[in-house]
Amino acid sequence: MSRIAVAKTYKLYIGGKFPRSESGRVYEVSTAKGAFLANAAKASRKDARDAVVAARAAVSGWSGASGYNRGQVLYRIAELLEGRRAQFVQEISQGEGVSSAVAERQVDAAIDVWVWYAGWADKYVQVAGNGNPVSGPYFNISTPEPTGVVAIIAPQESSLLGLVSVVAPALVSGNTVVVVASEAAPLSAISLAEVLATSDVPGGVVNVLTGSAAEIAPWLASHADVNAIDLAGAGDLAGDATWVDLQIAAAETLKRVLPPEVGVPAPSVERVTFFTETKTVWHTKGLL
Repeated sequence: MSRIAVAKTYKLYIGGKFPRSESGRVYEVSTAKGAFLANAAKASRKDARDAVVAARAAVSGWSGASGYNRGQVLYRIAELLEGRRAQFVQEISQGEGVSSAVAERQVDAAIDVWVWYAGWADKYVQVAGNGNPVSGPYFNISTPEPTGVVAIIAPQESSLLGLVSVVAPALVSGNTVVVVASEAAPLSAISLAEVLATSDVPGGVVNVLTGSAAEIAPWLASHADVNAIDLAGAGDLAGDATWVDLQIAAAETLKRVLPPEVGVPAPSVERVTFFTETKTVWHTKGLL
């Protein structure tokens, strides 16, 4: 007897939960050959605002954890992603129209990125911080701290590796994230959100929006409670969401802006330290 397969419903990931878009909108996700794959939620301006609220609420807990603890959590993501490797290979192969071998390499690279950044979580401070040479009977020490809520436009051509390569470095120092996933191939982004939800990442630390990046990005760029924005995948946006327009909108609220990058950003400590602020402390040495 034949049966009807239960099709997966791909929703948003906001505040540790999987809501539908408040607008009720969805859009069809198709294979590279045009065959229907699934419906995905099409995020709205209100969804973006809700994601920022969730991210802000999670800042104190995530930034207050030790670097060692954050590294453990990021490594746990890699472990769970490894366990669901076959699912991600299938989603990438279908969504991006690539061979299984190419999809496997993308998944393996994404896992390795999580591991790479996990290793830096309790070490980047020693690279970015410093005891400053000053003349006088006092210590002068600079140390990096997270900037807060980071909005990210993920690379649009690489559904998993591109997303991981921009989300992971922002998390290392204790920032929280609102990320707009690849519009054409969003399925692995929501599947990754399921991994995040079961890997000790507190709710609200990562919030994943699917839908039109050109529609959502301007609201994130101009949002007064977003501290920084990574425009990695904004280079190909058109209309009112060109990356220059987004940078101008971000300047109105004094955001840090990381400009677009061709392809998938390579792992780097500079991506970690870009989303930090430096605090300098002066302390007397005392009398001898």
